[in-house]
Amino acid sequence: MPSASNKTAILYRMVMGTHVCPWGLRALHLLKSHGYAVDDRHLTTREETDAFKARHGVSTTPQAFIGEQRIGGHDDLRRFLGLKVRDPKATTYRPVFALFAIAALMALAASQAAYGTPFTLRAGEWFVSFSMCLLAMLKLRDVASFATMFLGYDLLARRWVPYATLYPFAEAAAGLLMTANLLTWVSAPLALFIGGVGAVSVFKAVYVDRRALKCACVGGDSNVPLGFVSLTENLMMIAMGAWMLARTVLGV
Repeated sequence: MPSASNKTAILYRMVMGTHVCPWGLRALHLLKSHGYAVDDRHLTTREETDAFKARHGVSTTPQAFIGEQRIGGHDDLRRFLGLKVRDPKATTYRPVFALFAIAALMALAASQAAYGTPFTLRAGEWFVSFSMCLLAMLKLRDVASFATMFLGYDLLARRWVPYATLYPFAEAAAGLLMTANLLTWVSAPLALFIGGVGAVSVFKAVYVDRRALKCACVGGDSNVPLGFVSLTENLMMIAMGAWMLARTVLGV
């Protein structure tokens, strides 16, 4: 890597009237943030871009050069700078953690607005119901993809295929009714049912059959591994359903 006194780079990136390459902007930011003086060269037409690719034997832009060395595109530049490059196929819990964190903050905010304090019993209920709604929303982005992944492990869906398509709608309905504190005799049994079936299905697939699967909990395109987080989601629905029923019976 060049010394601090000789950190110069040339960056070729597409900057056209109707398109500015986002990866080119990210590469430019990377270079500048690491102290490089950048000769920022724009490829302003498709013909100019194609000619550049042919001349250097590359298939994509941007392309960064440091000294006499062609570093490559954005990901190659990150590797050159010693930074991590995201693997789109790598398993990750990040989507689930982000969802639960946002649901928790929403619940605290709603409690503050309604009761003047974020820390209430209702905030705990809203956390679960908001989580259910957000999870359902992610599944509903592409119901067909969710259903395909869900059929890989859900016991009821394997016996009755339409259940895989109905599941996100049922989860959304239960979450919305619980948020509004309406029709508890509908929402609570529904949450108990789908949570119970889901918990048994996940437990069998992961802990009994020892299968390595991806979880459909945040949609059919996720790389979240099926396991503890998936089981927790279902146990939360079971606990919420039981609590709402008990609260209704006791008149709390």
